[in-house]
Amino acid sequence: MGIAVTPELEIIFDTVAKSRKVANITRDSRVAFVIGWQGEVTVQYEGIARRISSTELELYHEIYFRKFPDGPARLKWDGITYYVVAPKWIRYSDYNQSPPEIVEFSSG
Repeated sequence: MGIAVTPELEIIFDTVAKSRKVANITRDSRVAFVIGWQGEVTVQYEGIARRISSTELELYHEIYFRKFPDGPARLKWDGITYYVVAPKWIRYSDYNQSPPEIVEFSSG
């Protein structure tokens, strides 16, 4: 799944309305991701997902399309939708060093 990240550490992604992701988020907006694992570096991320409203799409599209230049072509897909996830807890771990670097962020 391709993601883009805002300066506020929100995660943006696109998906189709018939996907499992949409059904799961509709049922429970709490989500969790593990991102990375190149060279023993990961980010664990928990947050609250919401569908991006039409009034917000332009701002989020700008960020998302900067990372995924092919994104505008997917706008023609049937049921394409965009979500943004606000972070609640993030842990960055780098086990390439000794001792490992582990940094956590929590938004209350």
